[in-house]
Amino acid sequence: MKELFQLLKEGNKSALTAAIVNVLVSVIKGATYIFTGNVAMFAETLHSLGDAANQFFVFVGSALSKKRPTKRFPNGFGRVVNLVLLGAVLVVGIMAFETIKEGISHIFHPTESTGFVINLVVLAVCTILESFVLVKAMREITHDVGLESHGLNLFKDSIANFGKAKAATRLVFLEDSVATGGGLLAMIAIIISHYTPYHQAEGIASALIGIMMFIVVGKVFLDNAAGAIGESDEGMQVQIGQLVMSDPDVQDIQVIKVLKEGDFYHVDVEVELNPALTLAEVDDIKDRLEESILQVPHVVDVLVSFDEDDAIRNWQYGDGR
Repeated sequence: MKELFQLLKEGNKSALTAAIVNVLVSVIKGATYIFTGNVAMFAETLHSLGDAANQFFVFVGSALSKKRPTKRFPNGFGRVVNLVLLGAVLVVGIMAFETIKEGISHIFHPTESTGFVINLVVLAVCTILESFVLVKAMREITHDVGLESHGLNLFKDSIANFGKAKAATRLVFLEDSVATGGGLLAMIAIIISHYTPYHQAEGIASALIGIMMFIVVGKVFLDNAAGAIGESDEGMQVQIGQLVMSDPDVQDIQVIKVLKEGDFYHVDVEVELNPALTLAEVDDIKDRLEESILQVPHVVDVLVSFDEDDAIRNWQYGDGR
């Protein structure tokens, strides 16, 4: 139990913050829906409820993925976060289906809802809360790549570096982008429905929110299915390859593999050396390369092997010298 609490301290903070905020938001929206019967509010309630459950499981999964390797699982538990995310998207998928179904029903059988002012106020407050979580996720994305961005640069840099962020952070970013956008869409629909006889607007908004949720489901599923199987990271391969080639004794790289498991990387590299080097010199090179590669963030283990230089260039990305 002590180990579990220790691991939870290392869980993804943006996921935990998002889960807490979305629990509060879903309760507020749900109570408002019960009193007003607004279908756009119903869509937002399910959306926030799904996000809350999703992000809580993501937080737990990201924490468990930090568990140290054991004899039974020598490669560690990095893929746990991918497996949890695959399960989490099922929750969002179910909520998305119910949201779309309710929206279509309201399009064909529109009804006028009540509580115009309270609906707008609740949606505005909840959208602001969700936007704070979105900004936190943006900051975490830029922090992961070593940037300290502010203002409009934060938005631009988080989009540009989205693919480099941790899996849990990417999910929070996607879900709260949809939550913020969905809140604004629901507010527009409520205004249209109140000031015009076009009450189908709320149903259309509900269906669109559900479709946006399905887009998140598809994106998260594809990303984490690859992660659960075990995918190579080409960007990290180039970075580590350039680091290896910057060593003065390395002539070429024969093979380099960087396997991503959750937020961690396993590196396997075969380098070519001058065959005239002594065994002691080769051993020093091995220690030097392993030490420098392990300093790269999120690299947890390195396997370095050697071959004699064949005078044929294999590495094609520059040598970093």
